Amino acid sequence: MSFSPVSAVSAPPASAPASRSPWRSLRYRSMRWWSVANFVSNAGTWMQLTVQNLLVLQITGSAAATGLSMSVQAAPALLISVFGGAAVDRWPRKLTAAVSQALLGAVAFATALLVALDRLDVTTLMVLAAVTGVIATVDGPACSLLGNDLVPAEDVPSAIGVGALVHQAGRLTGAALAGVAVGFLGTAAAYAANGLSFLFVASVVPFLRPARGAAGHAGKAARHERADSLSVREGLAFFARRPRLLALAGVTGISAVFGRNYQLTLAVLVTGPLAGGAGSFGTVSTVLAAGGIVGAVLGARLRRPSVRVVGALAAAGGLLQVVAGLSPSLAVLLVMVLPMAVVESVSDTAGTSVLQTDPPAHLRGRVLGVWGSIGTVWGLGGPPALGLLMELAGARGALIAGGLVIAASIAAGHLLHGRRSKERVALPAGDTGVPARVALGTAA
Repeated sequence: MSFSPVSAVSAPPASAPASRSPWRSLRYRSMRWWSVANFVSNAGTWMQLTVQNLLVLQITGSAAATGLSMSVQAAPALLISVFGGAAVDRWPRKLTAAVSQALLGAVAFATALLVALDRLDVTTLMVLAAVTGVIATVDGPACSLLGNDLVPAEDVPSAIGVGALVHQAGRLTGAALAGVAVGFLGTAAAYAANGLSFLFVASVVPFLRPARGAAGHAGKAARHERADSLSVREGLAFFARRPRLLALAGVTGISAVFGRNYQLTLAVLVTGPLAGGAGSFGTVSTVLAAGGIVGAVLGARLRRPSVRVVGALAAAGGLLQVVAGLSPSLAVLLVMVLPMAVVESVSDTAGTSVLQTDPPAHLRGRVLGVWGSIGTVWGLGGPPALGLLMELAGARGALIAGGLVIAASIAAGHLLHGRRSKERVALPAGDTGVPARVALGTAA
C-alpha cells in the first residue's frame, strides 16, 4: 500500500458552514488514514490481549501471576507518565509517535520469537511487560495529540468519537481474528500480527499533515520558543492551578470509583439478586457495548464540550445507576443499561476533548502525562474499593449508594462553584488585595 503526501490545503474552505456531523473529522485525508491505521493497530492489540492472559497462565499456572503481569505493565503509567508527557512536549510529535510505535512493534516481535522458540519464562515476561508500559507512557499522549493535530480544534470531539468507534471495531475484529490465528498458526502469531500492526502505524505517520487551523499546528512555534521551560514541574503546576482540569479530575475520579465498573457490579447483580446466568450477563455486556457505540457517535457531534457538560452527564449516569440497582428483573435492567452506557460514552468523549484542548499546545503532553498517572490510580484503586462496598452493601446497595454519591458530589461541586462565582462578581478584585490580572487568571 502506498501513500502520497497529504497537504494541509486539502482542508475544507474556511467559509464552509459549521458542521455537527459526527463524521466531520473524516473530511480530512490525514484523519482518514490515521483512522485506518488505528483500526489496524487496535485489531492487532486485541489479538494479542485475547491470548496474553492464557499465555501467562500456561507459563506460570498461576492466576496471581496473570494479575501481576498486568500490574507490572500499568506501573510505569503511575510512576513516570509525567516524564513521558514532558518528552512528548519536547520532541517532534510525528517522530515521537513513529518511533514509539516501532519500539512497541519490536517488543511484540521479540515476544513472538520467544514464544515460538519456547524460551519465554516468567522473568522475561515481566521485563517485557515493564518495557511495554514505559514505552506506552510516551506513545499514549503522542498518538492522542497527533490525531488531534489532524483536524481543527472544533472538530476534535469528532476525532475522539471516531477514535472510540475505531477502538470498538478493532476490539471486535482482533478478538475474532485471535481465535483463527492461534488455531492455525499458534500463539506466537497473535504477537507477530500485533508487531506488524505497530509497524503499519509507524509507516503511516510520516505522511500525515495537520489541517489548517489545528491547535497543535498553531502551537508549533510556541513549543520551540519555550523549549528551555519544558519541565515536568511546569506541567504539574499548570494542572494544579487550573480549576477546570481539577474539576474534571474530580468528576472523573468519583465516577471511576463509584460507577463505571459495570462489568463487576452488573455481573454480581445479574448472577446474584436477578438469578441470571452467564448468558444473561453476556446479553447485558452486549447492550453495554452497543450503548458505548451510540454514545461515541453522539459525543462526536459536540463542538465545544465543557466540564459542566461532563459533570451533568456523569450526574445523570449516577441517577440511572441508582434506578438500575433497583431493577426488579433482567428486562428492566436491560432497559436501564443502554442509556447508562450512552451517557458514559458521551461524557468520556466530552471529557477527553476538554483535557486535550484546554491546555496550551506546548503543555498538552505534560497535562496528559499527569492525567495518565491520576487515571492509573483510579484504575488500580477503583475495583477493590467497589468490591469492598459490594461486600458491605451487596450489588444493589453498591449501585444505589455509588450512584447517589456521584450525583450528590457533582451537585455539591456545582453549587459551590456557583457561589464562588457570585462572590467574585460581587467583590471587585481590588477589594481583595489581589491584582486584577491574578484574580482573572484564577477564575479562568
